[in-house]
Amino acid sequence: MFRPAREPQSKRHVRSSFYVVGEGILAESRDGGPVAPLTASTVADLRKFRFSRLGPTARPAQQPDHDDRVELAKAMTDPERDHPDQPGVPSGFTYLGQFVDHDLTLDATAVRLEDEITVRQLLQGRSPALDLDSLYGLGPDHRFDRRFYEDDGLRLKSGTTQGVPNDPSIVGRPLTGFDLPRQGSGSLRSERRRALIPDPRNDENLVVAQVHAAFIRFHNRVVADLVGKGMSSAVLFESARETVVKHYQWMLRHDFLRRIVDPEIVEDVFSNGRRVFEPSPGEYDLPTMPIEFSVAAYRLGHSMVRGRYNWNRVFDRGRGTLELLFQFSGTSGTLSPPPADPADPESGDFERLPTNWIADFRRLFAFQEAVPERTDLLVPEAQFNLAKRIDTLLVDPLANLPLGSFGGRGRPKPPEAELNLAFRNLTRASMLRLATGQQMVERFIDRKVDVEPLTAADLAQDGGAQLSAGLAERITRHTPLWFYILREAEVRGGGKLTGVGGRIVAEVFHRAIEGSRHSIVRDPFWRPFLSPVEERNSQDVFEMTDLLLYAFEGRADQLNPLGPVT
Repeated sequence: MFRPAREPQSKRHVRSSFYVVGEGILAESRDGGPVAPLTASTVADLRKFRFSRLGPTARPAQQPDHDDRVELAKAMTDPERDHPDQPGVPSGFTYLGQFVDHDLTLDATAVRLEDEITVRQLLQGRSPALDLDSLYGLGPDHRFDRRFYEDDGLRLKSGTTQGVPNDPSIVGRPLTGFDLPRQGSGSLRSERRRALIPDPRNDENLVVAQVHAAFIRFHNRVVADLVGKGMSSAVLFESARETVVKHYQWMLRHDFLRRIVDPEIVEDVFSNGRRVFEPSPGEYDLPTMPIEFSVAAYRLGHSMVRGRYNWNRVFDRGRGTLELLFQFSGTSGTLSPPPADPADPESGDFERLPTNWIADFRRLFAFQEAVPERTDLLVPEAQFNLAKRIDTLLVDPLANLPLGSFGGRGRPKPPEAELNLAFRNLTRASMLRLATGQQMVERFIDRKVDVEPLTAADLAQDGGAQLSAGLAERITRHTPLWFYILREAEVRGGGKLTGVGGRIVAEVFHRAIEGSRHSIVRDPFWRPFLSPVEERNSQDVFEMTDLLLYAFEGRADQLNPLGPVT
């Protein structure tokens, strides 16, 4: 799922405050109510991830109170409501979106030796950019981050799975390259399980961890190709990184965004520029991140999460449950099957991913779109996983989050409402006095953006979350922005962001690419060239399936090492 973009931290998983440029530091309140900004010193300004505000600040009376947040969250996670799949959006894009969120929000300078970092690097590292710093960290030359790299200083380390004892099949063997690299040392199991990657959030559920492992393969394959072409080692790593980042950005702009946002909005923003978010930055201005994106628009991915997945040959027919996808990670789980307790990070016997939990990527991304003739890369429709439609519903398991998913392990269990992801989203927005949907519509119209406001009937309709008459009356006047954006997608977008939500997401992505060190926005003549399907290169096509085909050398036995269902 797309994680809420937040102030990242190197050792803790819990964000405790937002630094909003021009306002100060907004710290969490004990009761989840609005907070007054704290004055930030110059040093504090530099040391905080850079958020901004697109819309006005809502008044307390425009925010739902605690009881309304509880009621609305329950309506959004009602297991009795029909939450349809979204045709054309394979479920892998849900977790690619989470990987992207972590890329946008990683604090690339949260290291022990900050005296080695210039002020410029500090600001750049704490500004949102789509530059894969969650994959690369500060690079192989940094004495703290070189641990993520092989001894050659060119390739990223990868991990090896742990075979399942007493199983004579392939799942009984360790397989190299199919897990994240792990610490492997330490007196505690939780220390040995820790992923050796720049952003530990990418090991908080198994799907995003497998996506990260695929990006490690992608980078290493580019390095191998450049070595084979005889490129000088002096420039090889940076050339590889630029190649990887620009192909990644192209894939996001032409594949990922078009699946979740109205394509007309995406095309308008990338062809004609931004109208609302930092439309004319100065040459040396670094991007910020609007809290409206962080706390509302980009939480669209929570609605796309499935409760069950047809994961691979072993965990087929819905046996890849959302709970297990958290369990088989190092940040939220134990990498070990039940009865290992995810709330106890020392429980369980496995210290690396069990081989039987390797992803079958053919079930997560639609390879028939790129290579329809490759029957070995296709799966029957019943085994393929589509994302859920972007709407005002979340699957029931998100009403009871595992403690590790929000840094709660080792702490007293919070009240039931606080385990509900929808309640947590609504409460954070209230804390920040986030603009309502109606306020954002007014702001966009003022900026000459063509947005059609939702009517009270649109907001109260029961196609997704079903609201009681009293709750509908209250929130249709002052609608929480996250709910408003999801209702836009449900009512007007056919399951894609449109209107306010679509414009916010497209413009933030554009600015984050523009502000990256390597940027297809600033290099508009660059074109992709790594698709293994030659005609797609000639057509400037590079999608997530092309990235995976290249990374896994087009081999079905690597994209699905456990083999087909027999």
